[in-house]
Amino acid sequence: MRQELMSLPKGLAEEVSRNLVMVARLIDEDPEQAYAYSRIALRLASRVAAVREAAGFAAYASQKYSEALAEFRAARRMTGSVDLWPVMADCERGLGRPERALAMAGEPEVQKLDKAGQVEMRLVAAGARRDMGQLDAAIVTLQSPELASSSVQPWTARLRYAYADALLAAGREDEARDWFAKTAEADKDGATDASDRLAAMDGVEFVDAMHSEDEAQDAAGDRGSVDEDAFDDEDDEDDDQDPAEVARAEAAGDVTEYYDEDDEEYEPLDGSEADADADADKGADKGGDRK
Repeated sequence: MRQELMSLPKGLAEEVSRNLVMVARLIDEDPEQAYAYSRIALRLASRVAAVREAAGFAAYASQKYSEALAEFRAARRMTGSVDLWPVMADCERGLGRPERALAMAGEPEVQKLDKAGQVEMRLVAAGARRDMGQLDAAIVTLQSPELASSSVQPWTARLRYAYADALLAAGREDEARDWFAKTAEADKDGATDASDRLAAMDGVEFVDAMHSEDEAQDAAGDRGSVDEDAFDDEDDEDDDQDPAEVARAEAAGDVTEYYDEDDEEYEPLDGSEADADADADKGADKGGDRK
């Protein structure tokens, strides 16, 4: 790519390069934004094959298959390479033309692809078979030396996953489970959701730990909260009582305890005795004052 951009004036090459970097950075997380950057690069340097290819992949990621196919064809004409053949066939699938994708799978260009490209073409052909409702044919299409191989290659997880998914669609659940397990073993980077599919088939349900913690805290809060309505009910009951009864109850409960300080046990004295002692003390105080 750098060599192709060197054919452009320095300032223009730098501008195109910056836009292509943004395409590569955003194409997985924000395809539409990546597509927008690709259009800028395409406007600046439409005669550069790398730019046409990048624009094609950005359009493909945004499911603009007709536009993507046009860009891929342009890039292929410029370079003469067959590397884009599988993704071009997949664009035909995206446009609702699976029969064209199958026809491309039988073209001589496929034999010129490297091993990764041939596996990719097989995946596209199997997908086209499924588009046409030919599940058994899709399964047969995926059966290959690459699928049977025990060695793990960059394409292994995707190939096994497609095979497992086709088996499950055909109702062959036991076989599908085995192949999802094999996919999970090969998928070290998490490129597929084989582990989740396998867990779902085994009836395993994953619980969000954060969600469970929040529920526990809410429950604890409910147990520790004050029931204001209960207090309101008690207040209402007090309001309903007869004022006379309330007065009698308060009078009965208003009992003053008097203690004889000379008694070590401080026994409560009768109220009359306590009053008499208090009067005697007052008299003694008055006599003392006169002296």
